[in-house]
Amino acid sequence: MTASEARRRFAAAPVARLATADGAGRPHLVPIVFAVAGDTVLSAVDDKPKRTTQLRRLRNVAENPAVALLVDHYEEDWSALWWVRADGTARVLVPGGDDAVAAVALLSERYAAYARRPPRGPVLAVAVSRWSGWRAAE
Repeated sequence: MTASEARRRFAAAPVARLATADGAGRPHLVPIVFAVAGDTVLSAVDDKPKRTTQLRRLRNVAENPAVALLVDHYEEDWSALWWVRADGTARVLVPGGDDAVAAVALLSERYAAYARRPPRGPVLAVAVSRWSGWRAAE
């Protein structure tokens, strides 16, 4: 799979899994909704109930900005299987800053729930350095 096909498939997926690791290398994996702008994947901390607003993914990025994101497609017809991974470097955008406002606008265009109630928390911006993937059939 080419990098451009991987990016296209990734961008069309409704949800991804974000893998971060803390400074000691302990992994953390969570599902996220996202938007893609070129080679940047954007996700925001929204208002869904959480135990804390100091999310582990944000703390991990502060300690270790290397991340991976994964989307996949499964069905019983295994010839239709595929997955795409985006490897990159993440940073946290401050809510209300120009980059964060633009990211929230993209997310609000993509997800109806965000159009009704835009996320107000920090935005995670991942600069993707490598798009890779696999598909069962050519």
